[in-house]
Amino acid sequence: MAFLRLKWISADLLASVCHMKRAVCPGSFDPVTLGHLDIIERASAQFDEVVIAVLVNRTKSSMFTVNERMEMITKTTAHLPNIRVDSWSGLLVEYCKSKDIQSIVKGLRAVTDFDYELQMAQVNLQASGVETMFMATAPAHSFLSSSLVKELAHYGGDVSSMVPKIVNEALKARVAESGN
Repeated sequence: MAFLRLKWISADLLASVCHMKRAVCPGSFDPVTLGHLDIIERASAQFDEVVIAVLVNRTKSSMFTVNERMEMITKTTAHLPNIRVDSWSGLLVEYCKSKDIQSIVKGLRAVTDFDYELQMAQVNLQASGVETMFMATAPAHSFLSSSLVKELAHYGGDVSSMVPKIVNEALKARVAESGN
């Protein structure tokens, strides 16, 4: 039986030892939540540049278009000078190679996230040498997901403590447009 040994070291030390410069935070961000922003802000402190890559998923219908999601992320991260927002479709490792990105940053809410994300990290590392860094989600956001936010908003629930103000306004407008 193999065991995974984790050694906790500071992110500053890890970044200096690994000479990490650029990272990507990938996701659908439909919509971006305060949990996403927490991970983005913390990643921003560790890298010279962080690209927020919004997934273009042609097989899944989204509440917001890719451009709308990118605009919301751009506005909510305007205070972070080293953040760039982009979109991608296809394999994330191919995106990383094409943009000379060395690291992927993922937030983990629970053990169930870790199981899936570890498999993806191992595939990405083997396929391209791109490292994945996991950041534990802040406890205040550990229950939060875009799906939960959309569901609550759909039924008129208050999501103002879960999303930035501009996202909350966009959610209300989109729900009103749909007539629900």
